[in-house]
Amino acid sequence: MPWLRVILPLAMLLILGVPFLLRPAGVGEKDVPAEQTVVIVTPHVTQLRYEFELGFGRWHQRVYGKPARVVWLVPGGTSEIVKQLQAKYNAALRTGEIKPDGSCEAGTIPIDLMFGGGSFDHMRLKNGDGVEIEVADSAGGLAKKVKISMSVPARFSKEQLDGWFGENLVGVQNLYDPGQYWMGTALSGFGIVYNRELVAKLDLPEPAAFEDLCRPEYFGWIGLADPRQSGSVTTTFDAILSSSKWTQGWRILRDMTANARYFTNSSTKPPIDIGQGDAAAGLAIDFYGRNQSQSILRDGQDPATSRVGYVDPKGAVSIDADPASILRGGPNPVMATRFVEFCLTEEGQALWQFRPSTDSASAGNPVGADGVRMGPERYSLRRMPVRRVMFEKYWSHLTDQVNPFELASKTKPAGWRNAIGIMMGAFAIDTADEQREAAAALRAARGRAGFPAQTLSEMEGLFYAFPSQTMVDGRTLEFTEANFSAFKEHWRDAERTSLAKVDYTTFFRANYRRIVELSRSSGVVAGSR
Repeated sequence: MPWLRVILPLAMLLILGVPFLLRPAGVGEKDVPAEQTVVIVTPHVTQLRYEFELGFGRWHQRVYGKPARVVWLVPGGTSEIVKQLQAKYNAALRTGEIKPDGSCEAGTIPIDLMFGGGSFDHMRLKNGDGVEIEVADSAGGLAKKVKISMSVPARFSKEQLDGWFGENLVGVQNLYDPGQYWMGTALSGFGIVYNRELVAKLDLPEPAAFEDLCRPEYFGWIGLADPRQSGSVTTTFDAILSSSKWTQGWRILRDMTANARYFTNSSTKPPIDIGQGDAAAGLAIDFYGRNQSQSILRDGQDPATSRVGYVDPKGAVSIDADPASILRGGPNPVMATRFVEFCLTEEGQALWQFRPSTDSASAGNPVGADGVRMGPERYSLRRMPVRRVMFEKYWSHLTDQVNPFELASKTKPAGWRNAIGIMMGAFAIDTADEQREAAAALRAARGRAGFPAQTLSEMEGLFYAFPSQTMVDGRTLEFTEANFSAFKEHWRDAERTSLAKVDYTTFFRANYRRIVELSRSSGVVAGSR
């Protein structure tokens, strides 16, 4: 049905929203034909889109002798983008525009590229998560479900890959997918953002490790995002668990969340609040923390003296690729490939970390192949490049002189990520008031001379305890590292998971109330901030 080929792409564009366009000077919509246009869906902010559109346009004109146009689609965060793409691909499968073997014509979907987000979500594109079709086997038996990848390999040569990346590792994470279904264009760290003035008022040293946010002086001063709503903060908690091991890792998360002022559904909120003095410290993606630091700088002020500081705890921080994925059935795969290629040139990589031309310090930026000083035009993006050469060759030109290849944790993810949202929701987020009251009571008891040792031991045990779970086979298991695989299997069923969340929340709430009762019966009453 030919009309479907028109209606469905238009409907998708309406769903995703009217494209946000930023064009370099002198480049208008009528000046650039469709074959020199790339349509990109992204969670990236306005400033970043501006710099990469401008830089790509200049590079494309020089290398290919033709102007290029970028159309941006910005429907929301990474999770929302994946949902929108899943809906589009499933619709195309139902209409037969995408065949069960994944074949389809260019323009089947109106988007060429997904740019930005973490490797976890780009792996979802590669794996075809949520995009599947039933296919009968060759013998005509029962149909089986087949997943269709939403992305396709970039098909760069081995020489290009070796020249850009060298070893395909940062810490224990890949810089690009070995099958080239996604290509890292920048690196993201997950660390601590803090307000220097408030930290000084609390008479504390500037935080350097995740454990520092567990200090009792931070009670009521930590801003955290809900890991059930934020993939980036989940990655941070996962890194803490993996690097600190099971028992100590969960203890850090319990103590840190007990200091929380709030839990927000937006990972961008804590850095903003910390900048405004509404919280003293919290967890953040590196570029959120550094951008907040940048936004409050006075003209000419050294970023290292900003009121807002950011630190990647060395050896404990998870460093993840921030990829681009070429989408299956996009209208212009050639332009999509060229955009990724530009991102991986030294010229493109300089946009992430060099000072902009509006900054007088950019006068020392090296000159690129086009005779213009490298780096962004207006905005300091303060992201970490993905290529090692940027740290080896251009170290003195980087705004933030941190090397992610040295910072990255060498500890492989332990595979406990599934537990973070479920358990933290129960022991901290949905029981926040009870947890704070129990934490205050416990800390007061610890600080009181002569407090009964047996009672304190019972309070400690209650605070750090985890619930047991009755499995389908009738076994009742404690939530331990050894039993985690059984819990993970139990949670595969949505109904069982929902019931478990209720049981866990009830367990933690009862423990917290018992801690307060023990405290009061021993004559200790502690308030909360």
